[in-house]
Amino acid sequence: MIRKHSATLHGHRTSFSLEDEFWLELKAIAVQRGISLANLIAEIDDQRGPGSNLSSALRVHVLIWLKKKVA
Repeated sequence: MIRKHSATLHGHRTSFSLEDEFWLELKAIAVQRGISLANLIAEIDDQRGPGSNLSSALRVHVLIWLKKKVA
């Protein structure tokens, strides 16, 4: 199921939609890295390209993280 989530990034409120599975993986990544979920989302937001939306950038980040763990 896709759910809408909200976060404050650099003092501005934003929202994005993610499937539950991606949301759970993002939370796990934050725990593994020892950072808050908000900080992880802000990092991903800062690194995404100008044509990318936040939801897509979050999904790609999870995919890359999981692929690196398998390799």
